[in-house]
Amino acid sequence: MARTVRWSEAATLDLEEAAEFIARDSRYYAAALVRDARAAARTLRTLADRGRIVPEARSPSVREIPVKSYRLIYWVAPNAVTVLAFVYGARDLPALWESRGGTRDPDT
Repeated sequence: MARTVRWSEAATLDLEEAAEFIARDSRYYAAALVRDARAAARTLRTLADRGRIVPEARSPSVREIPVKSYRLIYWVAPNAVTVLAFVYGARDLPALWESRGGTRDPDT
C-alpha cells in the first residue's frame, strides 16, 4: 500500500538549515544532502516500516532512517508518513523536541 509522505514545517526547516550550514563550504554537497533526504523520504511511500524505531520516542510509529550523518525521523500512520525532523546524528533529540514544545510520542 502506498502512503502519502508529508514533511512537517519543523523538518523542512531542519533540512534547510542543514543545507545552509553545509553550503558554507560546498554548495555541491549541500545540494546532494537535500537530494538524498528527499529521495529517502520518497521511499517511505511503500517502505515506511523499514526504518528503525527511534528509541527516544518510545513509540513503534516513530521511526528513522539515516541520511549521511543525519537522522530522518518520521511518524507512520495507516495512510500517511509525516517527516517530523531531520537532525544531525549527534544532536540531543529529547532536548530538541522539548525546545520545540513537542512530544516524543505522536500517538498521544
